Amino acid sequence: MSLSRRQITRAAVASVPLVLAGTGTAHASRNRRRTVFVAGDSTAAQKYADAAPETGWGMALPFFLREGLAVANHAVNGRSSKSFVDEGRLDTLLEAVRPGDVLVVQFAHNDEKSEDPLRYTEPWTTYQQYLRRYVDGARARGVRPVLATPVERRRFDAAGTAQPSHGEYPAAMRALAAEEGVALLDAQALSLALWQRIGAEGTKAYFNWTSTEQDNTHFNPPGAIEVARLVARELVRARVLAPRDTRRLDAEIPASWITWPAA
Repeated sequence: MSLSRRQITRAAVASVPLVLAGTGTAHASRNRRRTVFVAGDSTAAQKYADAAPETGWGMALPFFLREGLAVANHAVNGRSSKSFVDEGRLDTLLEAVRPGDVLVVQFAHNDEKSEDPLRYTEPWTTYQQYLRRYVDGARARGVRPVLATPVERRRFDAAGTAQPSHGEYPAAMRALAAEEGVALLDAQALSLALWQRIGAEGTKAYFNWTSTEQDNTHFNPPGAIEVARLVARELVRARVLAPRDTRRLDAEIPASWITWPAA
């Protein structure tokens, strides 16, 4: 009798020691360095000097994690859940992980681009199918997968109410996380609430607004820092990380801590 892909993946997960594959807080040996891997798009990606002050939230995440807990930011500008896989980037990432690591997956901004067949996915079919490849690949290697709904853009109506911009993608990811028993970081809902609290004018200080550009999708240092803080808090809330794995969750982080290396 042949086995389905999901049956094979679940069998692989079952073979991983419970201390690594369990649903509670991930615990790895105290004698090894755990890593939080990030797969995503430009909102999380490393930026370089030619893009400053644009900042991905993955650049700020290390400020909130304890020393010894590394961040491997594989997020790349312009990628969708589909193109990241099709370009071999998921394979490269999975070659680098080790049991006990964490993989945070955030896509949708580019999956939404229906005019681009290289990136477009449909929320309830191909988007979920591609996301399963991240989940299955991580689990097969003893790595804890985490699905993060896409952080929200800066979009307000005339009454000053923050507006969602990602259509059905967040709902499709929430449904997949529930179906697969995967930890969910609802960055879309939490960032939308944060932008609402800050307001239409105040949020300009968190996005990449410059004298020559009004970018309502990408962050500057303060915005990336606040989204990274949100992600770190959610990793603890979801019991992916223990409280001792984080630091500075309530502290002010200077924007000057963000640096952009040469390309």
